Amino acid sequence: MRLIDLSHVVEHGMTTYPGLPAPEIGVHLGFEESHGAYAAGTEFQIGRIAMVANTGTYLDTPAHRYRDGHDLAGLPLERCAGLPAVVVRAAGLGHALDTAAFTGLDVAGCAVLVHTGWDAHWGTEAYLDRDHPHLTEDGARALVDAGATLVGIDSVNIDDTLGTARPAHSTLLAADIPVVEHLTGLGGLPDTGAVFTAVPVAVRGLATFPVRAFASLG
Repeated sequence: MRLIDLSHVVEHGMTTYPGLPAPEIGVHLGFEESHGAYAAGTEFQIGRIAMVANTGTYLDTPAHRYRDGHDLAGLPLERCAGLPAVVVRAAGLGHALDTAAFTGLDVAGCAVLVHTGWDAHWGTEAYLDRDHPHLTEDGARALVDAGATLVGIDSVNIDDTLGTARPAHSTLLAADIPVVEHLTGLGGLPDTGAVFTAVPVAVRGLATFPVRAFASLG
């Protein structure tokens, strides 16, 4: 079995989304400071990180959009682990991906991974451009109607951020379909045949959290 990492590395000071604070990564207890607590020759380091939940490659649960939606602690593993993947090749289709992008695809029970190629801009101002690939409301509705289990994208947002409406989030999360944003490396996957996993920490009271997204190929 071959594993393909589909996640961006979280680094101190990085920008995931314009306007959100960067993560602060440091040390709570260093090796030298730990010596007084352990036997001679034994030392440990305990790190610390301060960040918003929307950092790096992350998964949104319904509570991100809806007050009565379930949070990370309520996310069934069946919704984010071991899912057959369908990779949608969307580069060249324009930035507004509607129903036509998904016509004829069998996505029932699958993780639908939208490969736009936007991840090539990661770490640059171009990645943060508000005119980026995204799903339209009709595109999101088509995936709901087709029975998708999870939807991911390798862009800065699954929604159009030139405006303030968020129809893709609203449509998918209302249907209890988790959303994974800021994926990378989708070009290394086959259109079908991979198995996708993106499991966040089960935190009660949080709706979004970074994941180590990856695909397995048998």
